[in-house]
Amino acid sequence: MTERTLSIIKPDATRRNLTGKINSKIEEAGLRIIAQKRVRLSPAQAGKFYAVHKDRPFFSELVEFMSSGPVVVQVLEGDDAVSKNRAVMGATNPAEADPGTIRKEFAVSLTENSVHGSDATESAAVEIAFFFADVEIVG
Repeated sequence: MTERTLSIIKPDATRRNLTGKINSKIEEAGLRIIAQKRVRLSPAQAGKFYAVHKDRPFFSELVEFMSSGPVVVQVLEGDDAVSKNRAVMGATNPAEADPGTIRKEFAVSLTENSVHGSDATESAAVEIAFFFADVEIVG
């Protein structure tokens, strides 16, 4: 079934100019990038986006990191887009990620793990709407 999901290329990856390499892996996995923009999140925006984690011990560090530099936000589309994107990203902890995944190849650490992806179609819809107006999604 064709789905849409959100992908974020995080500040550690944009700092190292890895956007093109990460996009190649996403496209090789059979996903289409149907919207994309480079933005700099304020701490307030990062906090709002990651509000689901506000009671977790890593929340402050996550907000600080995600607002530390530019990110590339994307809407991906394809058959089973959520699960395909999560597979190509690899495990959250890069030490546990499979070879060939984005996190195995590019992540610096558990925190600086290069990419974010929606975990379900329901969260994808909310996350996409956080960053994109309908007219910006041109797939």
